[in-house]
Amino acid sequence: MSAKNQICRGTVAAAAAVCLLAARPATAQAAGGLDLYTDYPGMTAKAGDSLSFDLELDNMGEACDASLSVQSLPEGWEGYISGGGGQISRIHVPNGTASATATFQLEVPADAAEGSYQVVLAADAGGGVSDTLTLDLAVSELQVSQGDFSSEYPEQEGAAGTSFSFNATLVNNSGESRSYSLSAQTPSGWQASFKPSGESTQVASIELEPGASQGLTIAVTPPENVEAGEYTIPCSAISGSETLNMELSITVTEKYQMDLTTPDGLLSFSAQAGADSDVTLSITNNGNVALENVNLTSTAPTGWNVSFDTPTIEVVEAGSTVEVTAHVTPSEDALTGDYVVTMRASTSEASDSAEFRVSVETSMVWGVVAVVILAAVLGVIGWIFRKYGRR
Repeated sequence: MSAKNQICRGTVAAAAAVCLLAARPATAQAAGGLDLYTDYPGMTAKAGDSLSFDLELDNMGEACDASLSVQSLPEGWEGYISGGGGQISRIHVPNGTASATATFQLEVPADAAEGSYQVVLAADAGGGVSDTLTLDLAVSELQVSQGDFSSEYPEQEGAAGTSFSFNATLVNNSGESRSYSLSAQTPSGWQASFKPSGESTQVASIELEPGASQGLTIAVTPPENVEAGEYTIPCSAISGSETLNMELSITVTEKYQMDLTTPDGLLSFSAQAGADSDVTLSITNNGNVALENVNLTSTAPTGWNVSFDTPTIEVVEAGSTVEVTAHVTPSEDALTGDYVVTMRASTSEASDSAEFRVSVETSMVWGVVAVVILAAVLGVIGWIFRKYGRR
């Protein structure tokens, strides 16, 4: 190539360089023809943030392959350069106005202290053709926000004996892992348990990573005869540095249920025809509302008499039992055998009944009389045969 041509080339290259310098700030032009830059080299971040920088490479010389690297990072920080869906270490940079692009991913540690930091990136095509990019980062201390413990539907209603199930969510909004102890303050006789959503194992505590959340199922079971009314169940998730509280509300509706039986559960007894037999009845209120004016009635065979020492019980409190004596008198002409007598307890809201098998026995006196009469009849017949049988 002639010296004249070389001078012309140099003049054209110099002119192009002057034009580019005029279009960009002087500080953006790098020696050797490579220019590594990003639109926002200065940013403010919080500890624990993940940052992404779009990188561009301009080439003032011939097309080349440039090595990309992270020259310096603050201690404990992590970063890498990516492109095409993966981490890269080299990039092809065309010449002219076309740019090569890449992305720098930066992770700010969760415990990063407040202050100013710098990250230096480098592009090197060899032969002295290179450029560096300095990122200035202002980091503020992580503002730890209060966690959250809540339920989407904290109020439920049902009858006594119902098991209530609440779906709750526990959130750790801090920048550190935390272990939360779970508890519920229930009235006496109530039961409460915690299970991670979708699991069957009960837990008393749970550990959450920074910014993580966990669904929980809270099962609350009141006693069978719990009184009707509104109940509040305070729940807590407690870690070493914070206490998260939530209240669940349960409305227990009225439940009427009565059972009639005997103290020993036996529904049979023996009786003598024409004689009184006493039977103790147990009337239990298994509901959650007091039963008032409990009436006792019976159904018995014809000619029988059934009475109660307390025909009407004024009140049977929820969960309590009242005993009443029934007097059963079979008919005087009742034959020996088994009979059915039905006892019934009822109010306007609830009722129950029990069938008793009564084994009736005739009096022993009449048995003896019958034997004597039969013996006398047989004796008379025998005397008649002896006296008139010889004729």
